[in-house]
Amino acid sequence: MTARVVTLANQKGGVGKTTTAVSVAAALARHNQRVLLVDLDAQANATSALGVDGNSHAGIYDALLDGHAPAECVVEVPNEQLSMIPASRELSGAEVELVPLMAREHRLSTTLAPLLESYDWILLDCPPSLGLLTINALTASTNVVIPVQCEYMALEGLSRLTETLDLVRKNLNPQLTVLGVVLTMFDVRTRLSQDVVDEVRKHFAETLATVVPRSVRLSEAPSHGCSIFRYEPGGRAAQAYDAVAKELLERVRVGV
Repeated sequence: MTARVVTLANQKGGVGKTTTAVSVAAALARHNQRVLLVDLDAQANATSALGVDGNSHAGIYDALLDGHAPAECVVEVPNEQLSMIPASRELSGAEVELVPLMAREHRLSTTLAPLLESYDWILLDCPPSLGLLTINALTASTNVVIPVQCEYMALEGLSRLTETLDLVRKNLNPQLTVLGVVLTMFDVRTRLSQDVVDEVRKHFAETLATVVPRSVRLSEAPSHGCSIFRYEPGGRAAQAYDAVAKELLERVRVGV
């Protein structure tokens, strides 16, 4: 079985994108899925969130631009039952280094090709921008998952992301589809959060039924180098991300 490659993208920062990438990866692994998480963000937040030191191991920069075999860049995260390709500080220059290369938008797709048979899911955590690394991710992917925070101006930038997805489909990857929009940071105490949920659902039919609550524990987990499933396995956030993973698995099963 060939892996389903999924980009987690939103050019707006602070929407819970990396938290969603790490949490969904860990949740899918707990449902007996073979999962590879690829950190494409030079900030390396997904890498550190899983307790991996990206500067002491070959990572996605080395595979993309330095000739390393992608399998050499995979790090096993046994406590989470998943694998990852980490980011490192060198990745900050990757956007510039990709510019002069032939078929630059397809670089990541070519890099990941040897790994497709080894996993059920390859999740790509992108930088909070629509630069060349994100375009590479979208070109390499079968699907997109879009995290959106339940806060003011949540829809800001989503129209631009939608335009980018249309351009990628037209010019680079006609098979690309939105697998789900994930609503994050829901605050049950505020009317605003519910208003945002209603607005996003009105505009995006792909919005998942599950809403991820705002959670202090979810914010704390990365500092302990583990997912929410190890940090607070019985908490509301863990239950929510488990439900998100189940929804994504169901959508794949029915052919969304």
